[in-house]
Amino acid sequence: MIQSARQTFNHAFSPERYRAFLDKINADLPNLLDFRVAETPVFVPKLLTDKILQACSDIVDTITRDDFKSLTQNAIPADQHVPNEPFDRPDAHTQFLAVDFAVCKDDSGELTPQLIELQGFPSLYGFQPYLASLFRDTYPIPDNLSHLFNVSTNAEYLDQLRNLLVGDFNPEEVILLEIYPEKQKTRIDFVLTEKYTGVGAVCLTKIRKDGRALYYEKDGRQIRIKRIYNRLIFDDLKNFPDLKTDFQLTDDVDVEWVGHPNWFFRISKYTLPFLKSPYVPASYFLSDLNEYPADLENYVLKPLFSFAGSGVKLNITEADLDAIPTEQRSGYLLQRKVKYEPVIQSPDGLVKCEIRMLFIWPKNDPKPTLLTNLSRLSRGEMIGVNFNKNKDWVGGTVCFFEK
Repeated sequence: MIQSARQTFNHAFSPERYRAFLDKINADLPNLLDFRVAETPVFVPKLLTDKILQACSDIVDTITRDDFKSLTQNAIPADQHVPNEPFDRPDAHTQFLAVDFAVCKDDSGELTPQLIELQGFPSLYGFQPYLASLFRDTYPIPDNLSHLFNVSTNAEYLDQLRNLLVGDFNPEEVILLEIYPEKQKTRIDFVLTEKYTGVGAVCLTKIRKDGRALYYEKDGRQIRIKRIYNRLIFDDLKNFPDLKTDFQLTDDVDVEWVGHPNWFFRISKYTLPFLKSPYVPASYFLSDLNEYPADLENYVLKPLFSFAGSGVKLNITEADLDAIPTEQRSGYLLQRKVKYEPVIQSPDGLVKCEIRMLFIWPKNDPKPTLLTNLSRLSRGEMIGVNFNKNKDWVGGTVCFFEK
């Protein structure tokens, strides 16, 4: 999107250099990369950067409202409510925020962000600084562009991440919680998180509960778990209906959460109807509509309690909506469609782009702090693996912003 940076990068790019780039990842982190890394980073011009920052500010204004928790109390499914969510303490908020924007064009032909989704849940906080550094080591990236905000270096960034995850505890007393973490596509991020912060991944099946206390074994020792960096999503547990564990996510246990699992639901698709910004497409709870929009072809239907694009319907009719039972309508969102603009110049055409802004929110801070980002490139109808099979210049990457 920054023409000079794009031309310089594309001139330096070759398939052989890209293979060497991937070989370096596999040498540093053998057999851990289990998703496609795109051939290129994204170069974001200042005008678009400023609009993204304004959009983020508009969203933060809503999630920092005094009544936000009451607005989102119904966001949490009754059977997935996790106890001991802080309400009156300084950490009575999410500690992670990820905000996804499609890169589009407005009516005047200028690039503009449009909100796709947001989540009060961690993303690839460990992998992104590594990836940005590798792009800089491999290709000519202008010095006036940065993948970071509010910090100047990866070292400063990782200090903030470490402080958030570990706090005043021994890193051994803090775990990254997942289900079979060694099999997750994001396991490369888990390994880097442990390298940078000392917080290792522990499988739900490996945790022992004694009263309200939790333990895991390390080097033959039983270690009390005092803090959980939660990366476990309830939807993933549905893939293991017969799973028997000593600890269940909804148990009342004596741990601190970083962040608390309820925020996965509070800040989610459920939040979209409450947001007002030129960068947020109109969104409605299906249960709130007495009549459908006249231009229904311009809307998409999304189930509230799913993730990674599961259950999304791009082309809907009134009959589709009428077929949803009354008691289920509160679980669906009707959102105005967003048209991704192909803006990334590859060797054989233009590619679509989505940008995720990554925040942390330490317990005593009045609002979240933007630190870094990730991006996903697509040639398909939607962003995601299933829409980009057997294509190049697609997949996960990082943005370098002009500020």
